[in-house]
Amino acid sequence: MLQRICDALQPGTISVFFQRWLHRLPLPLGPADQQAGYWWECSMAQVEVSRTIVFTQPRYARAFFDALVTDNLDLGRPDTVEIIFDRQVRSSTAGEFRTNVITRGTEVTINAFYKHSRIKQYLKDGRALRVETVVNAPGDLGCQRRLHNLDELQARARAVNARLLHTERAGQACVLANPVFERIAHPSVDADGRRATAMRFGDSRVQALAGALCVTLCAVTGITNRSLRALMTGLLGAPYSMAQASYDLARLRRNGLITRRPHANTYDLTADGLAFSVFYTKVHDRVLAPLFAAGQPQAPPQLRAAIKTIEHHIDERLAQSRLPATA
Repeated sequence: MLQRICDALQPGTISVFFQRWLHRLPLPLGPADQQAGYWWECSMAQVEVSRTIVFTQPRYARAFFDALVTDNLDLGRPDTVEIIFDRQVRSSTAGEFRTNVITRGTEVTINAFYKHSRIKQYLKDGRALRVETVVNAPGDLGCQRRLHNLDELQARARAVNARLLHTERAGQACVLANPVFERIAHPSVDADGRRATAMRFGDSRVQALAGALCVTLCAVTGITNRSLRALMTGLLGAPYSMAQASYDLARLRRNGLITRRPHANTYDLTADGLAFSVFYTKVHDRVLAPLFAAGQPQAPPQLRAAIKTIEHHIDERLAQSRLPATA
């Protein structure tokens, strides 16, 4: 019902309202100016298009939104903005690309900017995820300012909201089911009888592959030998050849993590591929890395204290068992 009421606001309705006020307000242009072709015309200066997703269980809304913000702090990067707004970003593109997180008390709003426009997310009333595209210049989305272009502008802004939710969805529900994890982590044979090498967790090259597949651009535009080489070289910090990329693409495909597009050398992530990349990267970077750094100053104090307590209890257990200290 609410959506139908909102959809009833058409350019004709707004134009009638505008013309009504033109007859009431004092204007510098008179009838002679109007007859000569000089008159006022309503145009769009700012348009906001929103989407609200209400949680069936509001008590989980806060935890979900906090995780969503943490996982998507790179929304303002040029490559991500290019996907969300469906506009080409070149070196000459005006505007500052950034992610802006605003905190007011317990309320958090995340903003990503493109030229004069932006898209923002926040938790509304603690129970609904709100996504708003704020268009301050219709030209940012390839539309004209005149009022009769409102329907086209709304459609493009709604598409921006949908693409944002699509790109963020890759980071949620990334737990690998046990059969999938076993198939990936151990050597196996695919349906065609070809051997699929293991993607062992913790291996530096496998972790770099998972990190490369996490890039939003790959999830939307696909993966090629060239794009994989560019990402892997940066993640490994070492040269990564075309032959290595071909080998890794082949084993990703045989493990069911990517599929090849017909008549093209471009690959798309499968559902298992998305789960593999995000799960491996999250567990390695957010669980293992802090644990391995527990004895370092950068580790959180609570984590260092917990590790020391565990070490103390292990030492006591070894002493009670009369085992040598080297055990």
